[in-house]
Amino acid sequence: MPGPRRDRPAVLLLLGALLVADLYFHLWPRARRELAAGAPGCPCRRRPAPAAPPPRARAASALRRLFAHPLYRAAAPRDPAEPLLGAREALRYYRRKAARWNRRHKLYREELNLTSPAVPLPLRPEASWLQFHLGISRDGLYPRSSPTVNRLLRDMQDFTTISADYSQDEKALLGACDCSQIVKPSGVHLKLVLRFQDFGKAMFKPMRQKREEETPEDFFYFVDFQRHNAEIAAFHLDRILDFRRVPPTVGRLINVTKEILEVTKNEILQSVFFVSPASNVCFFAKCPYMCKTEYAVCGNPHLLEGSLSAFLPSLNLAPRLSIPNPWIRSYSFDGKEEWEVNPLYCDTVREIYPYSNGNRLLNIVDMAVFDFLIGNMDRHHYEMFTKFGDDGFLLHLDNARGFGRHSHDETSILAPLSQCCIIKRTTLLRLQLLAEPEYRLSDVMRESLLQDRLAPVLTEPHLLALDRRLQLILKAVRKCIDTYGEAKVVANDTTQPEAPASDRVKLTT
Repeated sequence: MPGPRRDRPAVLLLLGALLVADLYFHLWPRARRELAAGAPGCPCRRRPAPAAPPPRARAASALRRLFAHPLYRAAAPRDPAEPLLGAREALRYYRRKAARWNRRHKLYREELNLTSPAVPLPLRPEASWLQFHLGISRDGLYPRSSPTVNRLLRDMQDFTTISADYSQDEKALLGACDCSQIVKPSGVHLKLVLRFQDFGKAMFKPMRQKREEETPEDFFYFVDFQRHNAEIAAFHLDRILDFRRVPPTVGRLINVTKEILEVTKNEILQSVFFVSPASNVCFFAKCPYMCKTEYAVCGNPHLLEGSLSAFLPSLNLAPRLSIPNPWIRSYSFDGKEEWEVNPLYCDTVREIYPYSNGNRLLNIVDMAVFDFLIGNMDRHHYEMFTKFGDDGFLLHLDNARGFGRHSHDETSILAPLSQCCIIKRTTLLRLQLLAEPEYRLSDVMRESLLQDRLAPVLTEPHLLALDRRLQLILKAVRKCIDTYGEAKVVANDTTQPEAPASDRVKLTT
């Protein structure tokens, strides 16, 4: 008869230890959670608190509420706004342009002895850039809630570039730059024209300054950097203000080798590319005082951030006027313009046509409000479509010198408002709305900019500066109303119906 097994006590001890461990680490914590879930005197389980929505969702709701507000949903007019272009004429013109481009591209490939056949570039009437051109009207560059603009932004982010070149003003300046000039002429800020696979074009401005860097206070405005993120943010702010005078602009990471160097036919542009000591691909502007590697922009090693602004219709289709700003600044180190020393300067402007009547002066004030919010002191000219006459809207182009200093508010930019003491009622109502906590300007801007792939486009101090500057604008308006009365200061620029009482923004002084 076999004796008792000597290992049984060890097995029993092991099983007991496993049972104790299971009770301590699994069953007892579960029991504690069950007991803690019920409130005293209540047999039911406590419902978990609803999870807080992510910050982006909360901001998005503020942006949707803003665009759903009656001030942004005016009743459609009986007659549609006058379009800038005729669809049939525009299609005929752009088809000729596409055919000419295809012929030149074929000849270029033959000169290089490239054997692969050149695929003709098609022109599709449904292309987003073409629909954007056809949507420009007397009311603005695009209608409110335009699906075409959103599609155009996506296309500029995603489509393949098929060519790169200098802009026309840069071509005119090549070899003719004067190093003795204080103010650098237009076209030496490393901006390029990129063409996409759908035949659309965009102006590319590369990153020159990091987002967290401020413009040094000793810099003059006319030698400041041009910032790609300022162009992006200016478009979003312009849309939030409901001006719709900035062309659609989006951020994109560009491969400077594949999407610029390898697709350009311009030999001068090809010649300014080089590889830095850090093995990054760089390029610089072709101008005597800029032909230095320290002025170059570089990829990492090939990828470079930049802004892409949609091209406006060709000047052959839609001529534009470039007009000096009456409040132009002195582009010298010590000079001053008359408006800077004469507080009654606006009286002189009001005597000059077309500022003596119509909407031109009100549009100048709109532009000053916009420039003050972004901190742009470089508005020396403005452009208009000739078709819409003297009362047409002003184009807010070239905003890259905005958002340079968040710690400084340059109130002299508001001179048209403070000296003329006039503002559109719709502009004032929207500014007041954006000062309300529910529609705070910094919040809606933050959400709008999150839609861009280069987000965050602006640093938090720049966003908060928008709220501070908005209050300064409203303060200037209140001062004017206190001096001259609301009837003389606030111009009724529209016959649209008022907002419902529950959503109405009051003209408070």
